[in-house]
Amino acid sequence: MISEKKEEILEATINVFKLKGLRFTMDDIAKELSISKKTIYKVFDKKETMFLCMVDYCFDKIDNEKNKVLIDDKLSTLDKITAVLSSLPDSYRSIDFDKLYVLKKDYPLIYERVENRLESGWENTIALLKQGINEGVVRPVNLQIFKTMFEVTLEQFFKRDVLVKNNISYNEALDSVVDIMINGIANK
Repeated sequence: MISEKKEEILEATINVFKLKGLRFTMDDIAKELSISKKTIYKVFDKKETMFLCMVDYCFDKIDNEKNKVLIDDKLSTLDKITAVLSSLPDSYRSIDFDKLYVLKKDYPLIYERVENRLESGWENTIALLKQGINEGVVRPVNLQIFKTMFEVTLEQFFKRDVLVKNNISYNEALDSVVDIMINGIANK
C-alpha cells in the first residue's frame, strides 16, 4: 500500500505524462499539484526513483483491472481471456504509450522494470487459458509459447518506434495483438 501523497504525485505524473510524454520535468509535476518541487523530492529522492515506482503503480492498476475481469460472472471464459489480455484502466486509454520506445535507450533501468512486469504475474492468465482449453473454447496450444509471443510483441512496442512509424496508437496495437492471438489470421 502506498501513501496518499505518493499516490497523489503518481497520479499527477500520469496526467503530465499524457501531455508531455517522458520529457516532463519535476517542475511540471509540482505545477500540476500546486506544490513545491521540494515536497516531491521528500517523497521521491530523484526522478528515476519516481519512474520506477510509476511502473509498479501502473502495472498494479492494470492487475486490478484484470482481477475485476476474473471475478465477473457475466463474462464467458473466452471473453475473460480477451479482456485480461487487453486490460488497461480507462484512465490509461488516453495515454500515448506509443512513444515509450525511448525507454530502452534513455532509461534502461526503467525499461528493465517494465520488461520484468510484462514477464511476471501470468498465473491467473495461464489458469484462464487452461480453463478455456478444458472447456473446448480454446484449442490446445503450448501456453508457454503463447505467453512468450504475447510478451515479446509488447516488449517490441517498448524497444522500437514501430507504432510511431506506422501511426498506430498503443491501444490499437494492443487490441490488434489480442485479436490476432485469440482469433488467428486465417479466414474461418
